[in-house]
Amino acid sequence: MSTGYQIKDQSGLYFLTFQVVDWLDIFTRQVYRDIVIDSFRFTIENQGFHLFAYVIMSNHVHLIANSATGKLSDTVGNIKKYTSKKIIKTIKNINESRREWLLNKFELKARQHSRNKNYQVWTHENHAVSLYSNEFIAQKLEYIHQNPVHAGVVANPEDYLYSSARNYAGLDHVLEVKILSLPVNRIR
Repeated sequence: MSTGYQIKDQSGLYFLTFQVVDWLDIFTRQVYRDIVIDSFRFTIENQGFHLFAYVIMSNHVHLIANSATGKLSDTVGNIKKYTSKKIIKTIKNINESRREWLLNKFELKARQHSRNKNYQVWTHENHAVSLYSNEFIAQKLEYIHQNPVHAGVVANPEDYLYSSARNYAGLDHVLEVKILSLPVNRIR
């Protein structure tokens, strides 16, 4: 396993990326995005998870977060475990046109790793990057919020509902985050 992107400081501030296996576009459906939002909300309220920024794209999630309990790796693991189980259960129980295809893909990935049982939704990596300066934090914050713009989904970051760009713009949002106070010229 690669050691380049591990969470070494369990209380530190990190830029994290959760990627769906094979870059499957699972989050094109609102029901699956809401599972991630609900998991974030639960960990914020119950596990000392501090979320400062996020975006849920079609096949990956970026966030800036840390842990008040000093257990960021455990919290991230809990989020990925819960969302994986809930996504699979939801695929099985709703009218999902891609049901067989998605379940087959997730099952095939699980068979490739001994630590999985039946399905694997997320890759095992979290692409954790320690944020060590205000300039680097501002750069990652801008990257997160610009992701839907660069993907051609919206014209302005704050137009994307499943992003903390709405929080930073003072608009209605789906999830409360802790706002970072950084140099204004770096944040949209």
